[in-house]
Formats: sequence, structure tokens, C-alpha cells
Amino acid sequence: MTVTTYKWSLERYHRAIEAGIFDGQPIELLRGDLIVMPPEREPHAYYNTETADYLRALLGERVKIRDAKPITLPNDSEPAPDIAVVKPLGEIYLQHHPYPEDIFWVIEFSQATLSKDLNEKKEIYGEAGIIEYWVVNLKTPQLQVFRDLNNGEYKTELTFTTGTISPLAFPDVSVQVQRLIGLPK
Repeated sequence: MTVTTYKWSLERYHRAIEAGIFDGQPIELLRGDLIVMPPEREPHAYYNTETADYLRALLGERVKIRDAKPITLPNDSEPAPDIAVVKPLGEIYLQHHPYPEDIFWVIEFSQATLSKDLNEKKEIYGEAGIIEYWVVNLKTPQLQVFRDLNNGEYKTELTFTTGTISPLAFPDVSVQVQRLIGLPK
């Protein structure tokens, strides 16, 4: 027996959302597949909120911090990263979610979804041209940073448990790793 799956295009996915077909179910589109998003546990929600507030204070008006809001990617993907640091384009986002060229970097907080975030999502973000991708591993706790895109693949992976890191788009900004991963400062 052959199993046939239905692949969603971004256009059909958007029409289905407008028609209310998903009934508010938290989903995201990854390479044409609908993925049900697992409920957020307390540590995930806490660090997501704290990091978003911290980045807003650090970066100010230079960016817009979007928490768990969709981004639209060309590979029939519309994930909702935990944090997307995007250009502050104002009302443009009434017309469309941020595109790759609008995104400085994305952050995922991972516990139950660690394998998906370190594999499938990393590939999707790289293929789409997202220049930097951070994964906060809440299990170990550590920060994994992916950068240096070449042909849609991240060539550099850095792992931090302490210290500071400067995002590629903002070399003048130092982000304290402990603020993201929950270890004492």
C-alpha cells in the first residue's frame, strides 16, 4: 500500500487559514506539511518571554521582536519561530509576514522539539537564507548558534554555556548567554 500525502502551497495554506479551516489549532507549515505545534511548558514560555523582553531592551527601535508569529519562507514554509528579530517595517506587516530579507535572526527554545529544531528547521531556515539561527537547548542548557550560510547551509556552529555573543547583524550588541539559557548570571 502506498501512502500519499497532500502538500500545501503557501497560497492554499493562507486561503485555508482565512476560511477558518484549522479552527485556531496552533500549526505551522514546513515544506508543505502541516505540523501541529506542541503546547508550551512553563520553562519554554518563561525563557521565551524573558529573552524577547531582554532583546527589546538591548536593540530598541532598530528591530521588531516577534514572539511566536509566522514568517513566510519561499520553500512552502511558514514557521512560527519562538522569536524572530526583524526589520521594523511597520504597516508592511499588515500585507505579509516577514520574508527572509526582513529577518536579522531567529531563535527557537527547545525541549520537546530539539531534534526538529536542530535538523528540519535548521535546514529550512538555511535554505530560505536566514543569515543566523539560534537554538536555546533547555535540556542541557546551552545556546547553539548557526551562521555563515553557503549554498543554503550553515557552515559554522557555535555552542555557548556562558559569556556573550554578538548577532551578525548587530556586532555592537553583546547578548549575555546566561540570560537566554537560564543559568545564574
